[in-house]
Amino acid sequence: MEARHITSILSEERLFKPPKDFSKKAHIRSLQEYRKLYDASIRHPEKFWAEKAEQLHWFRKWEKVFSNNKGFFKWFEGGRINVCYNCLDRHIGSKGGKTALIWEAEDGSVRKFTYSELLALVSRFSNVLVKNGLRKGDRVCIYLPMIPELVISMLACARLGIIHSIVFGGFSSDSLSDRIRDSGARMLITADGGFRN
Repeated sequence: MEARHITSILSEERLFKPPKDFSKKAHIRSLQEYRKLYDASIRHPEKFWAEKAEQLHWFRKWEKVFSNNKGFFKWFEGGRINVCYNCLDRHIGSKGGKTALIWEAEDGSVRKFTYSELLALVSRFSNVLVKNGLRKGDRVCIYLPMIPELVISMLACARLGIIHSIVFGGFSSDSLSDRIRDSGARMLITADGGFRN
């Protein structure tokens, strides 16, 4: 059989600039600023990522930023961090009443969740996972449509140190079954239906 190569003939050169008001409020305000950051991340990756990691809350600081053992990479060795805590808990004091999540349904209705509301829902679902015998290191598959409960279940898993695997909601039952078996998941988080235009 002859090897064939696919050659891309698409070369997009256009640049789409965001509105000035949007750029003023953005974390990175210009393409030049982005390129400068990207350059720094390539030239001095350990220094760059150590500085970025300082912006997060660590329960235990890392001993080594990065190691490469013949293609097996490790980041922030010895560090202890919780993604859920960094997404929610650390913001409660300053942003508790501010919107953390906006969800728009297929019918156009909108639900908004503040940091405090989202933390309460995540904590509540974390308790559901614990009451069902799940512990740190256990695996869970999440098979949900794009609804707020998807975010809530992901954050609840992260809060407890439970490894989650999100399975695309359009996959068949056979594909879902394969992923549950392959991951060794102890629980499947799903919905009894969903709407999609």
